[in-house]
Amino acid sequence: MTGDVGSMLPTEKSKQEGHIWGSMRRTAFILGSGLLLLVAFWNSVTWHLQRFWGASGYFWQAQWERLLSTFEGKEWILFIIGAAQVPGLLFWAFNGLLLVVDITGKPSFISRYRIQVGKNEPVDPVKLRQAIHTVLFNQYMISLPMVVFLYPFLKWLGDPCRQELPTFHWFLLELAIFTLMEEVLFYYSHRLLHHPTFYKKIHKKHHEWTAPIGVISLYAHPIEHVASNMLPVIVGPLVMGSHLSSITMWFSLALIITTISHCGYHLPFLPSPEFHDYHHLKFNQCYGVLGVLDHLHGTDTMFKQTKAYERHILLLGLTPLSESIPDSPKKRE
Repeated sequence: MTGDVGSMLPTEKSKQEGHIWGSMRRTAFILGSGLLLLVAFWNSVTWHLQRFWGASGYFWQAQWERLLSTFEGKEWILFIIGAAQVPGLLFWAFNGLLLVVDITGKPSFISRYRIQVGKNEPVDPVKLRQAIHTVLFNQYMISLPMVVFLYPFLKWLGDPCRQELPTFHWFLLELAIFTLMEEVLFYYSHRLLHHPTFYKKIHKKHHEWTAPIGVISLYAHPIEHVASNMLPVIVGPLVMGSHLSSITMWFSLALIITTISHCGYHLPFLPSPEFHDYHHLKFNQCYGVLGVLDHLHGTDTMFKQTKAYERHILLLGLTPLSESIPDSPKKRE
């Protein structure tokens, strides 16, 4: 009997190896084909955008030069407006709209897109006021001074208020680098904050909201706000010696994306917040932004076994994913 099993092992092993190599070839073919299509699509999109950028480039360059002449000798004020005030105004404009829904429940059709049904309907006003006070403190007592101190470093590396605006392709390259740097720095700083040494005294504050809302994205202990909210976003522009226009776009985009990740609604045509919403629900899963490092470190294995993972896609219709991909009856009970 042992001999029969031993004689079967090489055959089974060769079959398994053949299956693995076959899977690898199929995967390579699919990925290769997908990559070629992506490159073709990307080239087409960037060509059209480049034409638009080039056509409007003279207009924006003229507006930028007009701003420079207005703030001549006081470029640091222009930097603070572009790097702090503009992103801050966009943050509160977007969160203002979300807060109307969170507080009043209107328009009611948006509630259909709520991820954690029955939570924050309506939001606790006392808890919300406390959160807004903390967010304002973080923005004006921590973020603003950090932006002020950022200016001389950027000026030393390459004047952020230099006369020539960056090209469209250069901005795209910067955006890719900023995003990758944020993913690495946020993932590891965030995961470190979940260590028992730091969680109870620092990160637990942010996790008071197991069902987050948009404004909670900046609701954090001051140490966390510096280490995990600000530094991952600032390092990219520092390394690249970026122009103020790139910094304004990047900071604004980062604030809008983190708001969406915390908003609690899986809205049509916006990035999916399911990934980070699950992190607030379970605490020990989904630490990153893109999910790349979570995949590599296996910190999304539980998430991948849930309906939330199936819903973690861009919603291109008006039917809420909670209706088209509902939780199992057992979980709903």
